[in-house]
Amino acid sequence: MLIGTKAEYIKTAPAMRELDRRDVPYRLVDLGQHSTLPVSFRTQLGVREPDLRLDSQTEAASIGDAAKWAGRLMKHLRSRRQARQHVFGGMGGVCLVHGDTPSTIIATLLGRRAGIPVAHLESGLRSESVFHPFPEELTRRAVMRLAHTYFPPNGAAERNLRARFADRDIVPTGHNTSSEAIGHVWPAEPTTRGPALITVHRVENLHRRARLVNLVDTIERLALREPVRFLVHQPTENALREAGLWERVQRSDADVGPLIPHDEFIKATASAPWVLTDGGSSQEECAVLGVPTLLWRAATERDEGLGANVVLTNYDAGVVDEVTGDPDRYRRQAERPEVTPSGIVVDRLIELS
Repeated sequence: MLIGTKAEYIKTAPAMRELDRRDVPYRLVDLGQHSTLPVSFRTQLGVREPDLRLDSQTEAASIGDAAKWAGRLMKHLRSRRQARQHVFGGMGGVCLVHGDTPSTIIATLLGRRAGIPVAHLESGLRSESVFHPFPEELTRRAVMRLAHTYFPPNGAAERNLRARFADRDIVPTGHNTSSEAIGHVWPAEPTTRGPALITVHRVENLHRRARLVNLVDTIERLALREPVRFLVHQPTENALREAGLWERVQRSDADVGPLIPHDEFIKATASAPWVLTDGGSSQEECAVLGVPTLLWRAATERDEGLGANVVLTNYDAGVVDEVTGDPDRYRRQAERPEVTPSGIVVDRLIELS
């Protein structure tokens, strides 16, 4: 299993716990895209420390850092023997990768280089535009072509795969593993409402000045009306500083702070009157929790919650004000999915090994 980001740890943790429960041996390799994850983060998820860390020199929190990080990892692609012996420890089986990050494509290339079949978790999502989201859509297209086994999380993703790769191994999981990740830290029913939550981190929103200005304007406006908590990814802070907007954020009435542990985030999400986010994982989590959600994007490849508690904003202030003015219109009952995707994934991995 090759992963490199916080979200990938969260979403693959259910599969790792299931492998451990069945005493199935596996090798966990951390690619280091998010190299500063504390031990407590993995402990909370119920997963072990990695068997190998390929890179831990610096957090890939900017485009420049990400390029250097990727360059360092590319050296492991020089020879098949090095990839198989060093990265995979001489093991065979299947290389499980997840999602649509730079870690995903590098993990896929490493698996292919080592001659190990690649299985893609959360496969088949497509927006049909290389620019929305960018670069995630390009990553998905590349990994879909290179993988051997696909685990689509929903019907739309399965249809995308069958239309393009009908002769390949497609194993529907019924839901995304994020639903199980929430179940692992399922929050108690909130007795009081907490502050609204805002969290934004996608490349498409951080490297267009107009969108950054719009975001800061929105934070300032909403924080004047009600308590707002802005949880800041490091790349987001970097982008705001470079754009000369960070001081405006700090002077706003919002409670501005760093990211919080996953269990705290789920609890804060469940108690929020509404959430504004551009994250696909956050959209999925909010859909399960039934929290009114403003998706800070022009388009989404995910259908979780749309038409119910999730509203696509297209960066429109009118849409934002309409939802935040009466968020309970969009609130839905929190529901734990009955399907356990990790069981389906592990069943197939065992068959393939």
